[in-house]
Amino acid sequence: MLTSIKNPKVAAAVRLKKRAFREEDRRFLIEGPQGVGEALEHPDHLLQTLFVGDPLEPLAIRAGQQGVEVQTVSAEVMAKLTSTVTPQGIVGVAPFVDTAFETLPTDGCLVVLHEVRDPGNAGTVLRSSDAAGASGIVFTASSVDVYNPKTVRSSAGSIFHLPIARGTPALEVLERARAQGRRTLAMDARGADDLYATDLGGPLALVFGNEAHGLPAEVLEAVDGTVRIPHRGKAESLNLAAAATVCLFEWARQRRGGAVPLETIVAAAAHDIRSPLTAMKGFGYALEKRWESMSAEQRALMLQGIVYDADRMDTILRLLVDAGRVAAGTLEMFPERIELDDLARTIIESQRRDIEHPEIRWRGHGGPLVVDPARLKTALLSFVEALVWWGREGPITIDGGRDGDVLRLRVWRDGTALTPDDVEGLFVARRPGTGSGSKIGLFVARGVVQAQGGRAWGEVAGERLSFHLELPLPQTG
Repeated sequence: MLTSIKNPKVAAAVRLKKRAFREEDRRFLIEGPQGVGEALEHPDHLLQTLFVGDPLEPLAIRAGQQGVEVQTVSAEVMAKLTSTVTPQGIVGVAPFVDTAFETLPTDGCLVVLHEVRDPGNAGTVLRSSDAAGASGIVFTASSVDVYNPKTVRSSAGSIFHLPIARGTPALEVLERARAQGRRTLAMDARGADDLYATDLGGPLALVFGNEAHGLPAEVLEAVDGTVRIPHRGKAESLNLAAAATVCLFEWARQRRGGAVPLETIVAAAAHDIRSPLTAMKGFGYALEKRWESMSAEQRALMLQGIVYDADRMDTILRLLVDAGRVAAGTLEMFPERIELDDLARTIIESQRRDIEHPEIRWRGHGGPLVVDPARLKTALLSFVEALVWWGREGPITIDGGRDGDVLRLRVWRDGTALTPDDVEGLFVARRPGTGSGSKIGLFVARGVVQAQGGRAWGEVAGERLSFHLELPLPQTG
């Protein structure tokens, strides 16, 4: 047992309580069983040394089995190693785990901490980032040290789960994040947009500032937008860690396609309607003013265009109604017996009215099904429209069919620049001005499939973009 605080091994560990020595040795302290346990679980077996008061502590036995140097120490030594009033009797030493900014994932949500000074808050944000599924976290040059013992303790082991970068100035972080294709949003008590009405889809960087002063003007001017958490009670503001947690879990909720404000749905549908309505008005005006001078072929093309855009408006209005029902949880199904080949042909023929529409091919196997045909058609049309916008090369192919008691369909096209996180973001109802394509189509497609006990998702494999649905089916007699 080590009883002297002057013991070289103890002294080498105690010096890590100071940042300058941590930087020199590139090692840090982990206090408590939670953090030590996570270090032992890490695939790289990060723990180097473990100090314990009880040699029979299960974590000490595990550490010894992994080849970690385990030292039993007296209560006085343990008190010197820790930064808490009541030591938990176990302290580990591990190497730094941070990485270069360039190695952080480029998708998902990146959390950026600027001038966050309280180590407990920083550790809690790190823990919440891990829990929400963020892709990484950046401690900018002016923030607390991620290896501060209180930060490490507050992270409850999440420091070993999440990619971490540190030391880069905030404006440089924002510039690099934007170069990765991320949208940058800052949390600000006077933010321009309501957090819950803001689309958080796609690659994103969420920026959080100092506990007392928030973010400085130069950072607020450098981001793409600012968001605020609406307050209904009398509290002036939320603690930084609480506010960051709310933001992160709202991002996670949207990523999973949770409840969407009705305002967003209506605004999205109104935006989608505007295009076919404008086209129909243009065709109608041209036919009225130039009928006599037009050839029969020109008239036929314009009338065909009007029919196509009328069908588009009908589809969008159906989407709007179903989107409201999905959001309210009141969607009902009206199943009937159909032939899958017939439904596919209907989709192909409806899109042929647009002479610029990519070719659609049906490569599936038909057969009788009992489904809600209108809702299945809506889902497939939403997949097709998304591929018109986000696929770039060649025809759109629909394949699949009945597989036992499950309908499995895939709609795909080659040539996309989207990432998997981009695709997932398309399933969230989006406000106007948040990218191309329908703002509610895939949201409704997923909703109507889930309402029938199925699932809908998108995939990127190489440069091929595909949308899938799986739907449980009743037996057909």
